[in-house]
Amino acid sequence: MERENFKSRLGFILVSAGCAIGIGNVWRFPYVAGQNGGGLFVLLYLIFLVLMGVPVLTMELAVGRASRKSAVLGYKKLEKPKSKWHIHGWFCMLGCYLLMMYYTTVSGWMTSYFYKFAMGSFESGMTSEQVGGVFNELQSNPLEMVIWMAIITVLGFLVCSRGIQKGIEKVSKVMMIVLLILILVLAGNSLFLSGAGEGLSFYLIPDLDKVNEIGLGNVISSAMNQAFFTLSLGIAAMEIFGSYMSKDHTLPSESIKICALDTFVAIMAGLIIFPACFSYGVQPDQGPALIFVTLPNVFVNMAGGRIWGTLFFLFMTFACFSTIIAVFENIISFWIDMFGISRKKSVLINTIIILIASLPCVFGFNIWSGFQIFGQNVLGMEDFLVSNILLPVGSLVYLLFCVTKFGWGFDNYLDECNTGKGIKFSKALKPYFKYVLPVLVLILIVQGFIK
Repeated sequence: MERENFKSRLGFILVSAGCAIGIGNVWRFPYVAGQNGGGLFVLLYLIFLVLMGVPVLTMELAVGRASRKSAVLGYKKLEKPKSKWHIHGWFCMLGCYLLMMYYTTVSGWMTSYFYKFAMGSFESGMTSEQVGGVFNELQSNPLEMVIWMAIITVLGFLVCSRGIQKGIEKVSKVMMIVLLILILVLAGNSLFLSGAGEGLSFYLIPDLDKVNEIGLGNVISSAMNQAFFTLSLGIAAMEIFGSYMSKDHTLPSESIKICALDTFVAIMAGLIIFPACFSYGVQPDQGPALIFVTLPNVFVNMAGGRIWGTLFFLFMTFACFSTIIAVFENIISFWIDMFGISRKKSVLINTIIILIASLPCVFGFNIWSGFQIFGQNVLGMEDFLVSNILLPVGSLVYLLFCVTKFGWGFDNYLDECNTGKGIKFSKALKPYFKYVLPVLVLILIVQGFIK
């Protein structure tokens, strides 16, 4: 079966950026930036994005483009005879399934809140307790959570069932363009609020007193962590889109564009959140509390809050959905490549698998709320396995595969990387890629277990 390609370069970049853009851009980046010295953190984040994020992204894309296969068969095509690099491909699939086992639930929350704001469930003048109560009621109702999770899951697989050009690329183009317009409109609104200046100062102006208090080493560590994990590397979510892309443009050029779009959304999210929070005297939190409690508290006190809340959660739904269809495509393509089945059959099988596999996360907030492992609920444990083990370790495997003589080899990787028009990596980077970059990724892995 001939492998489908993206119809356009823009389609590839928007789909790939959509995979990277997710909830972490909004509920983690702004808060971490504000708590780690503002502008200094943002500067360090951009530096580490260039030093670590872009190179490892090119490696995952290179394996996909050179092999024209999904994770396991991609390794098999490029690895030396009798070597076992392809075993990592199975762990990539495990990571994709684990990620979707909780990401569909969180995405369901976003869609639910979009619906609630649009339908007027959040009314002007609601108290903080009433706003927080909406989220508590949602989490305590397994049926409502299952319905929203199922809606987002079925819609995701329906898009993927149409294929790359007619499904994923077509939908992602529209969705990502609307997402970028929404974020500009939302940020523009926030910048005209009364406390915008104070919020921007907290977010973007370097606070050296705070850096001294936290410690420069901790700020550097946080920036490195955010720059690396924002791209969702290590579980072949990007590799699959490499297998569909043309050889017209170099991988560094495409990777820089993907990183730029991802970073734009992350930074703009802060321009939405901090001016709004400071304008209404609400302390910005991190994680789910920021999105589902703090910001709704701001919207219900804001003029036109129902409209702004609806637009914000539409933006968040699109950000989540773009990641979901990207990871679903990886899973679908894996089944097609490995078992020789049709796309429609792969979609049907995996819709059932994801719907069932997502139930433990849903139930972990209500009927299984007493179940914990090492102090973590189901979502926390699934997120730990993906974020602290499978993503960083998987990225290290891709890195070593591309730069060592035991894997594909640096020269082969560099040839693939530099094929096409655009920015090219110099061969002089070989020592950095072989000896420095693996150490940086290893530091992230160790940090993940210590925290």
